[in-house]
Amino acid sequence: MEKEIIISKKAPIAIGPYSSALKIGNLVFTSGQLPIDPVVGEIVEGEIEAQAKRSLENLKAVLESYSIGMEDVVKITIFLKNMDHFSRVNKIYGEYFTDQFPARSCVEVARLPKDAAIEIEAIAFCEKIK
Repeated sequence: MEKEIIISKKAPIAIGPYSSALKIGNLVFTSGQLPIDPVVGEIVEGEIEAQAKRSLENLKAVLESYSIGMEDVVKITIFLKNMDHFSRVNKIYGEYFTDQFPARSCVEVARLPKDAAIEIEAIAFCEKIK
């Protein structure tokens, strides 16, 4: 199978030598999406809710470049700098996933790129095969 890489113009550019996502077969694997405002290229200001929302919006933009939506996500991994934010992030997460929830892991980490408070990655199913 061939890898397909599409760069979303609505999501922040990668901050290193990696792709924001790639598709192989029926699966799309995203890199971790930081709460970076794609217009200014900086971490959004505000509480964890603002950062969670921005990370999820960035994830949504990356998936849209493959013509799939959040309903196609089958696995999510959330990296939190502070697990005390879990319930607050969960509330924002529930605005993006309302039924047929994807499998999910949430882990606390010591540090994230750009000192973000959150990073979210996903695996999604795409019915269209090249």
